[in-house]
Amino acid sequence: MSQHFTITTPIYYVNDVPHIGHSYTTVAADVISRLHRMRGHEVFFLTGTDEHGQKVLEAANRRGVTPQQHTDELHLRFKNLWARLDVQYDAFVRTTDAKHQAVVRRVLQELHDRGEIYQATYAGWYSTAAERFWTEKDLIDGKCPDSGLPVEWVEEMNYFFKMGKYADQLRAWLEAHPDWVRPESRRNELIGALKKDVGDLCISRPKARMSWGIPLPFDEEYVTYVWFDALLNYVSAAGIHDDPAAFAKRWPADFQLLGKDILTTHTVYWGTMLFAMGLEPARCLYAHGWWTVEGQKMSKSLGNVVDPNLLVDAYGPDALRYVLMSEKGFGADGDFSHKAFLLRYNAELANDIGNLAHRAISMTEKWLGGVVPALDADRDEDRALSAASATAVSRFMECVDALDYRGAIEALVTLSSAGNKYVDSMGPWALNKAGDTARLAGVLRRTLELCRVVGTLITPFCPNKGAELLRRLSAGEPRLTDDLAQLDRLPEGGVLSLGDPLFPRLDELPPAIQSALEKASAGGALRSLQVNAPMPAAKAEKPAKAPKSPAKAAPAAPEVKMSETTTPATPASPEASAHIVYDDFAKVQLRAGRVVEPPAIPTPTACSSSRWTWVRPSPAPSSPGSPTATP
Repeated sequence: MSQHFTITTPIYYVNDVPHIGHSYTTVAADVISRLHRMRGHEVFFLTGTDEHGQKVLEAANRRGVTPQQHTDELHLRFKNLWARLDVQYDAFVRTTDAKHQAVVRRVLQELHDRGEIYQATYAGWYSTAAERFWTEKDLIDGKCPDSGLPVEWVEEMNYFFKMGKYADQLRAWLEAHPDWVRPESRRNELIGALKKDVGDLCISRPKARMSWGIPLPFDEEYVTYVWFDALLNYVSAAGIHDDPAAFAKRWPADFQLLGKDILTTHTVYWGTMLFAMGLEPARCLYAHGWWTVEGQKMSKSLGNVVDPNLLVDAYGPDALRYVLMSEKGFGADGDFSHKAFLLRYNAELANDIGNLAHRAISMTEKWLGGVVPALDADRDEDRALSAASATAVSRFMECVDALDYRGAIEALVTLSSAGNKYVDSMGPWALNKAGDTARLAGVLRRTLELCRVVGTLITPFCPNKGAELLRRLSAGEPRLTDDLAQLDRLPEGGVLSLGDPLFPRLDELPPAIQSALEKASAGGALRSLQVNAPMPAAKAEKPAKAPKSPAKAAPAAPEVKMSETTTPATPASPEASAHIVYDDFAKVQLRAGRVVEPPAIPTPTACSSSRWTWVRPSPAPSSPGSPTATP
């Protein structure tokens, strides 16, 4: 692994209200960035906002403000949320930044000078909502396949990038770099898409039709197509022109994280653009899945978009970061449920990790003066605990390097559970009662050391609670060192601090969450309360009738094959197969539980209904040294 690490998120559409989908991608990037910093690596973590295009212009007009004023205000919603989620990015790029616009214009001029950009007539169905052209066969019931809204027939002169020229180079790159696109299912989608012809890309919009964009340097009557503009943020912010030395270290990026819906733009568009510029693509494009909410597709029209600000208010940033990263596999789709959130929080953070730390420090304070005690000679049980620590740390690092966040957290929770079991089997309360101070000290020292390991590993996910746990142990700053798993790193005699429970158990959903769910039920849909409401929208217009093709369409320039975009074929529906697809299988969660209220089962009759037995996850076994264990 290089000593320089670069990771990017997509730049988020400035009109959007930040939701858990945005938070998921950004926290994922932040977790990996923190891990590399803990390894001592130099990190460049880039995020930002996409601020040009027709929809931005229209939204600003509806508000009666300039597009620049509109974006100056709205981009702060993302910056403020990242601050609340303790996201530590190194650069936040806005496509309206002067530096970025200068890079876009210079790249365009250089490509134009080399004959990579040409002018020709284009005719096709244009979707204002999607800000792109569609062919007749792309339309669904005469409407935009992305938005479902009406389209209009447009014939105009435009500028085109010779994207098709680099199609074979792109195919060769994909074959030679099997990890370039992940997970495997997304790579297979791209392989299928590239079996079709790759046309050239329309990269301009006439100012007369859409003025809010970066003017072309060689023709001021046109502005740059938003995707060509936006994709260049990755190199403009990395210093391609203003800081070549830094750029040489930062590019190609190690990871570019994105949602699966923008895979085409980041592979076909971005990949060919980079080849034309003489640059290599990122080492890995990781396209993650989508979120549903309480089993429903997350949608503005349904009103069930989950506001992360509400979740931070209710649970704090660390709990939200932890649950987002543990609830689903990174490449798969997943469902967000408030009850599942509470279940995971209590089972793993409160009952397991928090309970272990509270037990270890409280017993040491009570019986050994509240300082890190001395070790005794290892016994078989101690060696087994050391082996569990080494295995967990190794598994954790293997998972995070592969962006397997859920696997890393599972390794962490497994280690914490091993610590609780060690305490139960060693019985420090019995050792204290018997007066075996040396063995008591050794057992609690190893438990405290395990808390140090757990506190270090959890820090990238829960930066505040992880740092707090290490402070209480006198363990210093979190570092991912080769000796992390060893259970003898704490300073003997270091002063311990118990404090309040790191993760207090929650017996019910927080009031704000309950209120949001009650309002959702009353409104007929599951929707979360919006703390940051979107800007006022214009009145909805009646949809226009499906367009009809003109009697005779104006042809594109005959000497070249041009298309607005190259889109992967839609994969076959999972319903066509009798087998479960991987994305659905990855959502399955297997959890152990214990019976808490076994109801009487009546003698079955022909009309009797089934009765359910309610269970909840088993907490850590109670003991005299386990103050937060539940009865």
